[in-house]
Amino acid sequence: AILIQNIMKLLLGLFLATVGVVAGLPGQEHVKLFGDGNPASCPLVVEADRVDCFPEGYQSLSEQTCNQRGCCWNSTLSSSGGLGDGTPICFYPVQFGYTLESVTPSNAGIVGSLSILNEYTGPYGPNINELNFQATFVSNHIVRLKITDAHAPRYEVPITVPQTTIARGDPADDAFVVEYHQAPQAFGFSVSRRSTQTAVFDSLGFGGLVYEDQFLQWSTRAPSTNGYGLGEHVAPLLLNFNWKTLSMFARDQGTPTGYTNLYGTHPLLIFIEPDGNVSAIFFFNSNAMDIALQPSPGVTFRTIGGVLDFFIFLGPTLDAVLEQYTAVVGRPHMPPYWALGFHLCRWGYNSVNRTAQIVHAMRAAGIPQDTQWNDIDYMRDHLDFTYDPVAFAGLPAFVDDLHAHHQHYVMIVDPGISNAQPRGSYAPFDQGLSEGIFIKNASDQPLIGSVWPGTTAFPDFLNPAAHSYWRDQIAAFQTQVAFDGLWIDMNEISNFVPGSTSGCPASSLESPPYVPHIADATLRAKTICMTAKHAGGYREYDVHSLYGYTEMIATRAALESVRGKRSFVISRSTFPNAGVHGGHWLGDNTSLWADLIASIAGILNFNLFGIPMIGADICGFNGSPDAELCARWMQLGAFYPFSRNHNAIGKADQDPTSLGQQVLEISREVLLLRYSLLPFLYSLFFQAHVTGAPVARPLFADFSTDSTTYGIDRQFTWGGALLITPVLTQRATSVQGYFPRGQWYSFATGAAVSGAAQGRWVLLPAPLNTINIHLRGGSVIPTQTPATTTFVARQNNMGLVVALQDGAANGYHYTDDGDSITALDDGKYSFVWYNVTTGTDGVGTLKSTVLQAGYTEDPPITVLRVLGLAACPRRVAVEGQGSDFTCDPNTHMVTVSNFKVYVSSAFTIQWFA
Repeated sequence: AILIQNIMKLLLGLFLATVGVVAGLPGQEHVKLFGDGNPASCPLVVEADRVDCFPEGYQSLSEQTCNQRGCCWNSTLSSSGGLGDGTPICFYPVQFGYTLESVTPSNAGIVGSLSILNEYTGPYGPNINELNFQATFVSNHIVRLKITDAHAPRYEVPITVPQTTIARGDPADDAFVVEYHQAPQAFGFSVSRRSTQTAVFDSLGFGGLVYEDQFLQWSTRAPSTNGYGLGEHVAPLLLNFNWKTLSMFARDQGTPTGYTNLYGTHPLLIFIEPDGNVSAIFFFNSNAMDIALQPSPGVTFRTIGGVLDFFIFLGPTLDAVLEQYTAVVGRPHMPPYWALGFHLCRWGYNSVNRTAQIVHAMRAAGIPQDTQWNDIDYMRDHLDFTYDPVAFAGLPAFVDDLHAHHQHYVMIVDPGISNAQPRGSYAPFDQGLSEGIFIKNASDQPLIGSVWPGTTAFPDFLNPAAHSYWRDQIAAFQTQVAFDGLWIDMNEISNFVPGSTSGCPASSLESPPYVPHIADATLRAKTICMTAKHAGGYREYDVHSLYGYTEMIATRAALESVRGKRSFVISRSTFPNAGVHGGHWLGDNTSLWADLIASIAGILNFNLFGIPMIGADICGFNGSPDAELCARWMQLGAFYPFSRNHNAIGKADQDPTSLGQQVLEISREVLLLRYSLLPFLYSLFFQAHVTGAPVARPLFADFSTDSTTYGIDRQFTWGGALLITPVLTQRATSVQGYFPRGQWYSFATGAAVSGAAQGRWVLLPAPLNTINIHLRGGSVIPTQTPATTTFVARQNNMGLVVALQDGAANGYHYTDDGDSITALDDGKYSFVWYNVTTGTDGVGTLKSTVLQAGYTEDPPITVLRVLGLAACPRRVAVEGQGSDFTCDPNTHMVTVSNFKVYVSSAFTIQWFA
């Protein structure tokens, strides 16, 4: 099959060099057509390379309707799967789309003009005949490809990119080379890796470029079928390229398995190339879209509005790709330290007394908890910025009590503002109406939908005035209830009636000629009218998927203004750049083992999307888990970057104190383990904040040449150093874990994993009270004596764990006060690099190098563990002075104690063989 494809590609090259043209105006040549309507290049398209010319489905497909689009028809398939496997029988010819008529190359990029190649009217409306093309060499590792209408402005995503400063160095250092086809050939463009010639983006002779008002499409070959990203969906981490289509358009619904559109939109596609290099394609578009994957491998980006705008990232590692991606969309937010603690919530406490009972039970059981949440049942009649004067009458005092115990409070806020209250009785609507900040319908009146409080209007966060309005509401409620963070939900926008209470006008925006493969196949289903008007002249049709993201911007700014501290915002709907402003949870999952498994891929994907503050509802939102499932979920959830247990109204309690003594003890143990690791986790968030590096990482992130890691989504690491291998199946007492090459050590015992130097699967004991955690050789991580709140834990002594790989290790440690907005800008932080070496004489040396010492209030480091020594040392010295230590005779794990050094002061610790 590979030989056949290579032969066909050779023939394709010959065809492109000799294709016949018919007379026409300059720049308007057209391919000859056979009598049956099929273009001459059709036989040159092998099955795996076919790009679907009839993506709306086969209901009206025939040879005639296919040929009317200028496409190829071949219903005879050689593949055994037949039509059922998704192979298109109506597909684009090679010579299709546009021709590049003029081109101006420069060191900064390429600018050109495109003219329509094919004469017929497009299937979803008239073609836009003349286009502008621009390739911008953003940096030595980033190329931007953009195609726009040559004569009329079109909607573009109203987010300034890049978000951070990107400097391009010497063009001789470019990691890429580009190639393009000019007239008379159909326009195509490729971006290849200079060092290997691997094409990362390659549309040369592949599929069709289509540019209509409400249907835009560009197809490219892909470097491999090892692809990741394209969210938000509930699916395995490794994408399926066997004719699968992923749809994106922000949508309120439970978390279905598959590629159906969900709460957020993230058109970022990451590849591991055949040699282990990593690259990515980012489609910068916010309209409803399909992204179709095919086995050639290839990708088709199909949208119903805006422009074609792509960023190509050359990596060559995952960390480098994400540094480049977040340089474009913005670096992740640095969370407050307390946000890394354990959070507890449920919909259906139904009173402040019941909420307080749970908090008191957690305290009495000694289970760590930093933050208590409330869902919509705290509100009066589900009205934003109110609380129930009867069931939650004591809410302000309860929050004061949380603060007295160094805990925090977060509550839900929905965007729907009730318009049904008597005028003058509900300030959020009265002020919003008077200031004109609500989204408007086609008649320029506030669009009215229906959500939890009944009929509602929706703030337009694309309107700058809505940001000050939102701040006013948050500030006013803060004087009643001293909350610490906000949970913004229902912001897709969710609407319980389709469009509005008065319907939607007939329009091509409401019923476009092509609808991507979204749930319900209707754009306004469960949301507002596509004709709704936003400030700046925007229509909902274009900016729908930006709503939650724009609400995040307003909420973060309001919180920081009102509280004067670092913000904490968790949003259900997200878009690229959302990670700059807060985090996300994976939505309305279910108390099932399958959902427990699926959560890992979700956590990892959002770390790829630049939103590392991510978690799933521990123990499940819908349903009632049994003790075993909840215990296993508490163990896994303790290693979600955002760790929150939450469930739905009418379901059984599932907080750690409610499912029996065993679950209580397991929860306490694993959360204390999490709290002991928070200095390491906080340091990882700092790294994410400054470079975009993922906090929770897929194994391939650090082992991209190990193909075994490519499909693993039942394990993950923190920072590439701490390997988490949870139990994800019922009644299991052991678990298979993959250990990539290198040395790994049990975090609990210090024992080395036998045979892991070559990379292998290992069966690990995992009774119900155990989650397997291993530390990678070559790592140094900071720890701290845990407590039941981060406030108390931060006052406890600290420690270091060294895991040797060939006698060496390194790591870093970031500290600040955990709450200041400007700690980094003001230099009020400490950053330390730890390096471990072993001399030829067997002397091991741990040396700290203080790169910044602007925060000096950390408690001392008083314990050190060293894993991986060949034998127990005879002596240990801290700053040249002998120190007490113990050594396990079996594992040779050394524990050094009874010393005191500080993070912000350089020190040296040695051990002598």
